[in-house]
Amino acid sequence: MARALHLSGDPAADALLSEDDFALLTGMLLDQQITMEAAFAGPAKLRDRIGRLEPAEVATMDPDAFQAVMAEKPAVHRFPGSMAKRVQQLAQAIVDDWDGDTAAIWRQGSPDGPEVLRRLQALPGFGEQKARIFLALLGKQCGFDGAGWREAAGAYGEEGAKRSVADIVDADSLAEVRKAKQAAKAAAKAAKG
Repeated sequence: MARALHLSGDPAADALLSEDDFALLTGMLLDQQITMEAAFAGPAKLRDRIGRLEPAEVATMDPDAFQAVMAEKPAVHRFPGSMAKRVQQLAQAIVDDWDGDTAAIWRQGSPDGPEVLRRLQALPGFGEQKARIFLALLGKQCGFDGAGWREAAGAYGEEGAKRSVADIVDADSLAEVRKAKQAAKAAAKAAKG
């Protein structure tokens, strides 16, 4: 799938995300409790450290060795232990459920948007919000056109939205998304009292 993603701020990391579906899905998994750019730069760090980023290889790596790779400076994630486990669980799910083909999640059987959302939510580490964001990313930037994807992605699928990584196409849109996220956090905090 030809796409040119600009999610990490690093041309080499973005090139990997643009050409490797497992790298892109892994970046989405890592996108919590660190900046979006750091999360989406993570798959390139992993590939550079282990040589290749193949689901079968990641799934079968010794867990302690994989955690050491995640923790190597600069760390892939601020919580290398728990995130190493999640990345390996994700890789194992891709191997077990999708024969090692990450893109089968959104291609196998010509699924519609709600079905892809269900498939994403079945993945380790993908709750409803993360699955909706990734579905929106697939629809907005990766050519997925299954019926009902915008509705299944909820607010993240809205045309012109600047809510998530699905809406980042350059430095300006990154700034807009960051501003919108900060406003949403402030509103949630204010609502709590």
